[in-house]
Amino acid sequence: VQLVESGGGSVQAGGSLTLSCVASVTDVNIYCMGWFRQTPGKGREGVAVIPTDGETTYYTNSVKGRFAISRDKTKNTINLQMNDLKPDDTGIYYCMAHPTRCSLSMSVLSRNTYWGQGTQVTVAS
Repeated sequence: VQLVESGGGSVQAGGSLTLSCVASVTDVNIYCMGWFRQTPGKGREGVAVIPTDGETTYYTNSVKGRFAISRDKTKNTINLQMNDLKPDDTGIYYCMAHPTRCSLSMSVLSRNTYWGQGTQVTVAS
């Protein structure tokens, strides 16, 4: 599985960005998909995940009400709409896919996790 992210960039606090991830699989809907981010001095943390049902979504507390993850089933793509961005949202955002597990926790995801190359998001105060 290859994952290719796009949509990162630099914005002022309060601005918006939309990240997209295209998966090179026949049917992305059989995978749990999600977005994780890595910031300087911190490990990789889960931001949002969307299980295979495409209806349920999970978010880390700091982004609830501001970010929205969604699937585009026809394009094998997931998106992350990020609104009201804050400087603490700055980091490298990675797309994730997993065939059997779905979690915001890195410790739950196994070695079978697929990752994209990452896209930089920078939010200036």
